[in-house]
Amino acid sequence: MPNLVTIKDIARALNISVSTVSRALRDTYDVSLETKSKVHAMASELQYKPNFNATGLANGKTHNIGIIIPFITNYYFSTVITGIQEAAYKSNYNIILYVTNDSAEREVCITQELSIASLDGLLVSSCCDTGDHFHKHLLQGMPIVFFDRVIDSIEASKVMQDDYNGAYQATAHLIEQGYTKIAHITGPKGQALTSRRLKGYLDAMKRFCLPIKEEWVVHSGFSQNFGEADTLGLLQLPKNSIPNAIFAVNDRKAVGATLALKKKNIAIGRKIGVIGFTDDPISSLLSPTISTIAEPAFDIGYTSCELLLQHIYKKNKIREEITLSGELIIRESTQRNYLVNKRSHLPSSSL
Repeated sequence: MPNLVTIKDIARALNISVSTVSRALRDTYDVSLETKSKVHAMASELQYKPNFNATGLANGKTHNIGIIIPFITNYYFSTVITGIQEAAYKSNYNIILYVTNDSAEREVCITQELSIASLDGLLVSSCCDTGDHFHKHLLQGMPIVFFDRVIDSIEASKVMQDDYNGAYQATAHLIEQGYTKIAHITGPKGQALTSRRLKGYLDAMKRFCLPIKEEWVVHSGFSQNFGEADTLGLLQLPKNSIPNAIFAVNDRKAVGATLALKKKNIAIGRKIGVIGFTDDPISSLLSPTISTIAEPAFDIGYTSCELLLQHIYKKNKIREEITLSGELIIRESTQRNYLVNKRSHLPSSSL
């Protein structure tokens, strides 16, 4: 096994002290720019790789970030992780994934088993409606940033897509297409994401003076199977109560809705419109293609990780809440004449 290059090798090659090399690599103020440039050039030439286990002992850093996430197999969260990875690796941080499979019980178990000594910080997309299980880590000073599925009751930094405006825009688009009986198949009650998207839907319906029936708002899980079951349930309502459009809380449920409508031989778009929320690639592959609100998944991941790193480097940093805008993508599922691929940026504030 070849010997690893150390800072001693760099110091020897440049005929300077080991402490100077160490300070140059850490970019401290007391080393000149010329010396820093020479040190970094020699480190690159010798293919020096920092030993974070060793530096961690010295500065109290592990260079590990934990990520608690509901899924890794769907498009949205895999794209979020890609954004997190890019930001983390730029700062020489590793990521450790903890997958809950959308189980609140599993999420609580993970937080109980986490060792604060093995992580410098934590990124969380929660499937719980309360955050009691994170209080211990917050009290111990662990930097935590919540993203996507945030917990409103916890005072911590958060990065979110614009759920309210996205839902408002999706509903308003359906109304503009002439749909007047619009149902919302949404997620579990109590989750902040569910509440914000529900409010956007309700406010759009109220603004356009359209009726809102209690049975048109269906709470269940986030999966395709739930979307299909929710839609089949809506189709079993009395004839005059069956909606003529469906706004799904995410694209997986929108896909389930389209499958249910196809099973019943209902013309999607012409008879019943469907719009989702995510812009999963499958939305543009199905026939008819599905209108959606595109979420900035990569940017959410990247921004969340950058914000966490700021908290790691500056322990007294004031918490922030960052909201990123989405984009309305119009496809066949909401077009009675099948006009395709129109795009419209969401407004930055409530309509």
